[in-house]
Amino acid sequence: MDEKIIQIEGLSFTYPDGHRALNNISLTVNRGESVAFIGPNGAGKSTLLLHLNGILRSPNGAVKVLGHPVAENYLRLIRSKVGLVFQDPEDQLFSPTVFDDVAFGPINMGCPEAEIRQRVNQALQQVQMGGYEKRSPHHLSVGEKKRIAIATVLSMNPEVLVLDEPTSNLDPRGRWELIELLRGLPLTKLIATHDLEMVRNLCERTILLDRGRIVADGPTPAILTDKLLLAEHGLAPPIVGQA
Repeated sequence: MDEKIIQIEGLSFTYPDGHRALNNISLTVNRGESVAFIGPNGAGKSTLLLHLNGILRSPNGAVKVLGHPVAENYLRLIRSKVGLVFQDPEDQLFSPTVFDDVAFGPINMGCPEAEIRQRVNQALQQVQMGGYEKRSPHHLSVGEKKRIAIATVLSMNPEVLVLDEPTSNLDPRGRWELIELLRGLPLTKLIATHDLEMVRNLCERTILLDRGRIVADGPTPAILTDKLLLAEHGLAPPIVGQA
């Protein structure tokens, strides 16, 4: 039986300035799924992702992760299980060395030193950045920074990986290398993106948002080949034949 790892029911969210970013969102994500969230700017994609580990919380609707409500008494657990990778890696890299950044989460979990080193080593190997422990993250390329940002959440041994525009600002080679890296991670993945070629190659399910509402939710091939649907929401299908 499919295990429901994310459950959202009737979620609405309005920012303090009165902008309604989410409007009655309901969806379920099963363990092991790779789900893309697409839509025009301002559709609510990033706002939705920020509800998955409690950075944003709304009194309107319900969000559950691994069966637990995203509420104060479960936040520590949920944030250890839901790894959120921001669009700009600079938002996650703030330490003098790569090791310190990747070790930050395990240290705050209270892991012993040997386990911290093991977690850092494993996370860096998963993103193909072994040997970078003593490097300054601020002197790395954009692609390298993105990999280290992913490693900072992998060191927490999450069950869900949530990424906001992971391929933005990457050159073509770095973009496809990152897609292959993500494809190899055996985690539930939720990805907000405008990169529909990445969606086609990485995600079996796609959810189209616009003006805070879900307007389509289905198999990626069906969504990405519906030219009329995409055009109605400011999107264009990926180039046929590119992989």
